[in-house]
Amino acid sequence: MVGMTSVALLAVLGTGVAAPAPKAPPSPSDSKVSAVIKDVRGQTVGTLQIEDSGNGKSLVTVAVAGLSPGFHGLHIHSRGVCDPASKDPATGSPFFNAGPHLGAGEHPNHTGDLPNLLVGQDGIAGASYVTDRFVVRQLITRQGTSIVIHSKPDNMANVPNRYSHDGKTGPDAETLKAGDSGDRIACGVIGSRR
Repeated sequence: MVGMTSVALLAVLGTGVAAPAPKAPPSPSDSKVSAVIKDVRGQTVGTLQIEDSGNGKSLVTVAVAGLSPGFHGLHIHSRGVCDPASKDPATGSPFFNAGPHLGAGEHPNHTGDLPNLLVGQDGIAGASYVTDRFVVRQLITRQGTSIVIHSKPDNMANVPNRYSHDGKTGPDAETLKAGDSGDRIACGVIGSRR
């Protein structure tokens, strides 16, 4: 929601209004998508809006409330499913069925890698920026996409070679997978909005 103030966000989040029923599948001509972001208890903690801004770029706007202070990884994931009961068999993290980050390759070069979200001491955060990593039509796929907030900051695989693990230098497989951003703590299915 572009221009939404923290007070307005808290008013919206505090209403307890249920999310609207799912719409028909979006058409590729849509130029704006949005998501309602919910935590593992199903409580709304924020919103996301992405709109084409021309020249192969997208304007991303996110607003959240009720999260722990500090940096949190923020990624677009490759499936439009947000079931907190779907747990990663290796880590137990919820929202496993949201799939991996959008895009192939190693971190931080996934299409879905976004800047970390800095949450203030009051639990509120907002960010708006332009990216050329994707346009809206790339987010509207048969299997859908989602926005995921993680418990820790994403280190963007920025691990200098002077650090070692198992006799090797640089980032390990887990860092290359998700930037050591920890558990998935909130998720929202990205859908179209005309």
